[in-house]
Amino acid sequence: MHDIRAIRDDGDAFAAALSRRPGVDGKAVVAEVKKLDEALRAAQTVKQDAETARNTKSKEIGKAKAQKDDALAEKLMAEVAAAKETIEKQGAEEDRIRAELDALLAGLPNLPLASVPDGADEDGNVEVRRHGEPKTYGFAVKDHADLGEALGMMDFEAAARMSGARFVVLRGLLARMERALAAFMLDVQTGEHGYVEHVTPLLVRDHALYGTGQLPKFEEDLFKTRRPGASPEELAAIMGEIADWARQEQEARRQSGGAQSPDRALGMWTDDMLRNALRAYGDPDARAEQSTSFFLIPTAEVSLTNTVRKEILDETALPMRMTAATPCFRSEAGSAGRDTKGMIRQHQFTKVELVSVVKPEESEAELERMTGCAEEILKRLELPYRVMELCAGDMGFGARKTYDLEVWLPSQETYREISSCSMCGDFQARRMNARFKRAPSEDNPKPKPEFVHTLNGSGLAVGRTLVAILENYQREDGSIEVPRALVPYMGGVEVIA
Repeated sequence: MHDIRAIRDDGDAFAAALSRRPGVDGKAVVAEVKKLDEALRAAQTVKQDAETARNTKSKEIGKAKAQKDDALAEKLMAEVAAAKETIEKQGAEEDRIRAELDALLAGLPNLPLASVPDGADEDGNVEVRRHGEPKTYGFAVKDHADLGEALGMMDFEAAARMSGARFVVLRGLLARMERALAAFMLDVQTGEHGYVEHVTPLLVRDHALYGTGQLPKFEEDLFKTRRPGASPEELAAIMGEIADWARQEQEARRQSGGAQSPDRALGMWTDDMLRNALRAYGDPDARAEQSTSFFLIPTAEVSLTNTVRKEILDETALPMRMTAATPCFRSEAGSAGRDTKGMIRQHQFTKVELVSVVKPEESEAELERMTGCAEEILKRLELPYRVMELCAGDMGFGARKTYDLEVWLPSQETYREISSCSMCGDFQARRMNARFKRAPSEDNPKPKPEFVHTLNGSGLAVGRTLVAILENYQREDGSIEVPRALVPYMGGVEVIA
């Protein structure tokens, strides 16, 4: 979310930065935002003036009645009634405009830092550095899917029979390797890099995804679930039908000379249906509990970052560094036809996520630090990789600056993404209302809460790391050497055959 004051104060600068995103006309967006903002403030002013008039004249009515000036009292009451009508009308207009403005702002991507290279897509990304040299092989290399299936430890067909495409079953030592990789990554990030391990929910409500920027724009990329029970919309329909039934029953009884109470008519409905409907619509807390929509997390970034939602943190709590290894779920709606074979692009995969919550002045340095923490995993696994700075057109929706780590895959003779580390500034914090308060100082004796800055990155994607190990450590006979750093986590196993 963006600060509306930044658009009011310097719309040209905001428009120029926003226009660096592909397909976004910053000037047109700013013009629309300002138009809605002015209309909103106008509606608020009219409503406030009407509220003042109502309050003032309401007091005058009592005085007029005390003086037995009925004509003046009648006139004042008419004016109060008109003011109330204006308040109601302008209140509805205010709500309508605010919803439209909020929807517009919520759909705008973050602004790239000035230092981020220009570009429309991945062709505009800039290589920052490389580490390690790709191996040469005296035999025809195989891809990870062929290697895994030949070992009998990677089964795409069994997964497809139960779940469809883009799933896999791992068995034996490959299943152990996935578990070992997650444990190894967590140990490095917690034991050496200061990240605190978390276990977080895999199911979240929509406001959590709104906070980190996946909603409302990218709902098609998410898996949405429902638990048993009626949705809020269905409950509303039930209540409407109950009321209609009661009215019809009463009218029929009246016309026939009989009488039936609404309670008797309501009894036509099942006890459970009525009890649930009345419970949900009679109690706000029950309404929230009755909500049946959940989303499977696309990354632990969502649940980790939302741990500070609606919080005002003490300055001493920052920087806050968190990590978690979780399954992740993505519909891959925009990737039809890409990486349909193998484990590169799955609906379900495991990832070790890194999240930092910091003070604004620390965020750029924290991005460099986080990227280095992710790189360390690749270094210890002795996998060749490169670091790419993404251009403005290839960055994620919520990012201001992003580094991608790309690992070498021999079967494709190219580097493929294995981690993405992003600095988001206060973009997510504004959507979550996550703030911190500095300690009082001589210059600032009464500090006001400020928005934190958030960062997130993969440390690393476990499935893709397994893919990289299979391909880079393959032998001519189809066996796989286990990286030295991983052998202790594999119970001493050095070769998978």
